[in-house]
Amino acid sequence: MQNTFLIKTRNIRRELIGILFLLLSLSLANFVYAQSDKPLTLVVPFPPGGSTDITARTIQTKLSERIGRPVVVENRPGAASQIASQFVARANPDGNTLLLSFDNHAINPIVKKLPYDTFKDFTGVALLVRFPLVIAANPSVPGSNLSSFLEAARKNPNFSYASTGVGSLNHLAMEDLKRRSGVDVLHVPYGGGGPAIAAVVGNTASLTLLSYAAVKGQIAADKMKPLAVTGLKRLPDLPNTPTVAESGYAGFEAYSWIGVFAPAGTPSNTVSKLTTDFQVVLNDPEIKAKLTQGGFEVLAGDGPSADRYTKQEFDRWSQFVRTTKLKLED
Repeated sequence: MQNTFLIKTRNIRRELIGILFLLLSLSLANFVYAQSDKPLTLVVPFPPGGSTDITARTIQTKLSERIGRPVVVENRPGAASQIASQFVARANPDGNTLLLSFDNHAINPIVKKLPYDTFKDFTGVALLVRFPLVIAANPSVPGSNLSSFLEAARKNPNFSYASTGVGSLNHLAMEDLKRRSGVDVLHVPYGGGGPAIAAVVGNTASLTLLSYAAVKGQIAADKMKPLAVTGLKRLPDLPNTPTVAESGYAGFEAYSWIGVFAPAGTPSNTVSKLTTDFQVVLNDPEIKAKLTQGGFEVLAGDGPSADRYTKQEFDRWSQFVRTTKLKLED
């Protein structure tokens, strides 16, 4: 009797386990189907025309081919990328809404209290690229390089530079250069790379600091002229444009960067799959060539590297702000 009861109990348990596995498999299948049935949205914190937007649109088609569903680039500019960041932080953590972060992602916590937590509300997916900035000026600005421009600016301090916003890397990098050179250039914040370029081309601002990809067309059309680059090496397409370090400011370097972040709570297997998708696309020869020609250094890093780089940049620039007592106010 007892053995018969035990055997029946074991059989019932096996049947229940089988039913649970079946239900789990069906749920997983429905989840995967739901995933494949939705577009992947890449939220860009700036208007069209800037480095983040260029990067997103460069990888958009190949990424769509890779994942087998549409990839949508959605521009949500404003508040130095905070609007886009808050939107993604509050999005459903299903891997379908991702933030293409810019340097603001690491620097915004230094600037002001945020409606989200940069280090708790996001999880890194991939570190895409980094790139030096090109200091590019309106053709009417005096000087053919950074040294000659700064010499002119010492005598006539009526010049201004356009940034992508208070606390952006091009803001902090220029303030670092101003501190080192002792030359004052008025800061005028704009809502992204596109508006900053328009300001310089229209001579509303004297110069800006943006990626080569963002200013390449304007330089080729002689609507802007390059004065220097902020990386450790000259750009292959601008062999006659010195680095800031070569211009008399040894040790100066500033790289902007673009990473991909998902809302916190996104399943780890979903994040891992997305990481692989981005890495495969970034290492595609055609995509890599396009990005390299635009002055980008392809990193193709994973999620943890994106999180580490965010913290590293936060530490660097928060120390700079504390040391210089730079006021970061809109």
